[in-house]
Amino acid sequence: MARSARVALLACLLLAALPSAGVWAFDFDDVAALAAARAARPYQRETRPAPDELRALTYDQYRDIRYRPDHALWRREKLPFEVMFFHLGKFQTVPVRINEVEPAGVRHIAYDRADFDYGKNTLSPARWGDLGFAGFRAHYGLNDPAYKDELVVFLGASYFRALATGLRYGLSARGLAIDTVGGQGEEFPDFTEFWLVRPAVDARILTVYALLDSPRASGAYRFDVHPGAETVIDVRARVILRAPVATLGLAPLTSMYFFGENQPHRTDFRPEVHDSDGLSVATGDGEWLWRPLLNPDRTFTTSFAMRDLRGFGLMQRDRDFGSYEDGEARYELRPSAWVEPVGSWGPGRVELMQLHTPDETNDNSVAYWVPKELPPTGHPLDFAYRVRWQGAAMQHPPGAWVAQTRAGRGFAELASDERQFVVDFTGPSLAGLPADAPVKAVVTAPANGEILESNAYRVEATGMWRMLVRVKQLKPGEPTELRGFLRNGKDVLTETWSNIVPPR
Repeated sequence: MARSARVALLACLLLAALPSAGVWAFDFDDVAALAAARAARPYQRETRPAPDELRALTYDQYRDIRYRPDHALWRREKLPFEVMFFHLGKFQTVPVRINEVEPAGVRHIAYDRADFDYGKNTLSPARWGDLGFAGFRAHYGLNDPAYKDELVVFLGASYFRALATGLRYGLSARGLAIDTVGGQGEEFPDFTEFWLVRPAVDARILTVYALLDSPRASGAYRFDVHPGAETVIDVRARVILRAPVATLGLAPLTSMYFFGENQPHRTDFRPEVHDSDGLSVATGDGEWLWRPLLNPDRTFTTSFAMRDLRGFGLMQRDRDFGSYEDGEARYELRPSAWVEPVGSWGPGRVELMQLHTPDETNDNSVAYWVPKELPPTGHPLDFAYRVRWQGAAMQHPPGAWVAQTRAGRGFAELASDERQFVVDFTGPSLAGLPADAPVKAVVTAPANGEILESNAYRVEATGMWRMLVRVKQLKPGEPTELRGFLRNGKDVLTETWSNIVPPR
């Protein structure tokens, strides 16, 4: 029997076992077998779309459909985690299948209209049958043991996002990114089925399995969610390509940057509006890089190539309410997300794509890892990583790091082809230095720039060290790359500020 036929037969046997009431061991290998079976045949969306009356809902009508908290999965058993489900409608029109893994086996969780409050909507749920769900959210006593807050959400394509203690939702992660850059347009894989592992009465970890599918890829995922002051999600994945791709992005992070210190808004009363203010990268060679985010006029892609990766993240470093002055959105409470590979991912690049957004409702920044080499189609790519959802205590370089990047003139006018940046650094390697320490700013313009001025000095009011950079953009139609750090003698004191001036 051919390999593809054997895989397909195994998948059929697994699918037949799902509704069974008997004992059935279930783990990552079972999901991987389903993924392999799908990858061995042409892609076919196996779910029916939502009924027309749900797709026709307005935004406010859709928001009026709410899951009944007293119907939450595992609430009656008083387990440490609870799960509630999202209804189909409006933008969420593709159903996903959700199952529970119990000691006795796997149980399909059927849609039940009694689980939802439809508010003022006039709908006909009795005709829908087993509709499925748009996604789910898990709850846990994150801030108070007596109340279960939202902890993690899986909703839409392969998106998921999480909270740590004291935080509010901001950026999202994804299972996989295909042709975000290159190719014939981006392909968004979907999580088509989930398995929620029933937690023990004293559990501190929630385990979720997911099956991913798209026209050119299928995959199996395991998520172990560790809630706390820093919520950690351990991810194990196996991806199989059906067809070649231009760009395969592992561990994608998606966020919003509207405006900030380096790109102020002329009319908005708020000083900054963003879920993340920069991309942080730690290479396997020990270098730390910081790239401030932008809201460019046109789509803009940059990358950092390296032999190995230690970690990367879209970070919200500025935690001061006064930097945002938004009493409702509370951008200072948005999480940072730091990705750490488990084991070596080998050579590749961290890629950052930024798009223009006219407001704060659109995510316009995405970062991910692109491996230099991919397995042939039909062969599995196994990888594992950890996503740390962090607040004020976040991942930093060991020495010193960029606290803020400001752009603009001072007293003197700037020529039309000049830009000036003021970069403040803070951290333990700078904290004990006297004000007259011989700290030097080392600034270069590797592409399309001429450094006209650079210097470093200590700011008495804050104790931070400031790097001032004035650069001439040689070709206005091309981007200008800048790199800068602080040094004391032979000692490098800070991470590398790696800034891009977009083309004008």
